[in-house]
Amino acid sequence: MNPCLLQPACHASKPTHRILIMLLNRLLSLPLLCIGLLTLSACEPKTQTNAEPTPAPASADTYFPLTLDGTTLHLQIALSPSEQARGLMYRESLEKDHGMLFVFDQPGPRAFWMRNTKIKLDLAYLDATGTVLEVHKLYPYSETTVPSRSQAVQFVIEMNRGWFNANALGTGAQLDLDAVRKAIRARGQSPESFGL
Repeated sequence: MNPCLLQPACHASKPTHRILIMLLNRLLSLPLLCIGLLTLSACEPKTQTNAEPTPAPASADTYFPLTLDGTTLHLQIALSPSEQARGLMYRESLEKDHGMLFVFDQPGPRAFWMRNTKIKLDLAYLDATGTVLEVHKLYPYSETTVPSRSQAVQFVIEMNRGWFNANALGTGAQLDLDAVRKAIRARGQSPESFGL
């Protein structure tokens, strides 16, 4: 008869007992290991594979729908000194209700001319609140400056000749500055840089 069958504390059972204890320890530590791995994976930043890429800022050639006393006009936004210096030069024409908005970083006196510009234009000087202060006619290729009477011009709008009269808009008309802020952001700039 095998003595190990009668005595559980037999030396032959000690290795088996140790193996059982090791297996039991491993089995008990497995859930803890899984919980630890789940916790670590929950802390990992998630990457979105289907995320939309951030659109590039709109260019100086983009037309933005803005309103002046509720009348919609489509304006390119001239923000940088080089965009403002170029203005509407070298254009053959402007579509109906299209033009350019010049945005300056602070109010001041302004003067515009028509060097290299063949389109007959009207120009409106506006203050920091977006209110039209003055409207002037501009003549093709004229290098005579048309100065503002006001010392507080922050915006200038250039449109096809007769646009302001055709839309019964003049001094006191109000530009929607919220839309201007959105357009400046779309250009990748901060409205605050322009006092807005």
